[in-house]
Amino acid sequence: MSDAADWRVLCRVEDIPDGEARGFPAPPGGFTGLFAIRRGARVLVYVNSCPHIGLPLEPVPDRFLDRKREMIVCAAHGARFRIEDGECVSGPCMGDVLEAVEVRLVEGEVRVPPDAGI
Repeated sequence: MSDAADWRVLCRVEDIPDGEARGFPAPPGGFTGLFAIRRGARVLVYVNSCPHIGLPLEPVPDRFLDRKREMIVCAAHGARFRIEDGECVSGPCMGDVLEAVEVRLVEGEVRVPPDAGI
């Protein structure tokens, strides 16, 4: 695994409001974007693709969470995923999981491996 200095910077931690999510486009040459959810000092990143049919999860930019901000929701068919591990707990892909991306927080930056989303 490469040094975190070689990892791609998604944003700064403070660019994601606490309790919210933010989407990021695919890197050059990639085909799938990512999204990050902030919970205090912790940031979780997933590939923006529903395991059921592969569509992006959000209906409009940055809208990945339910109204209570307790679950990730797929706009295509209403599947609901736990934030902490990406497991689908209701919907047609129940039991499947979102693809998690390793995250490193370096000097306030949210970094992911250079091949994330490719």
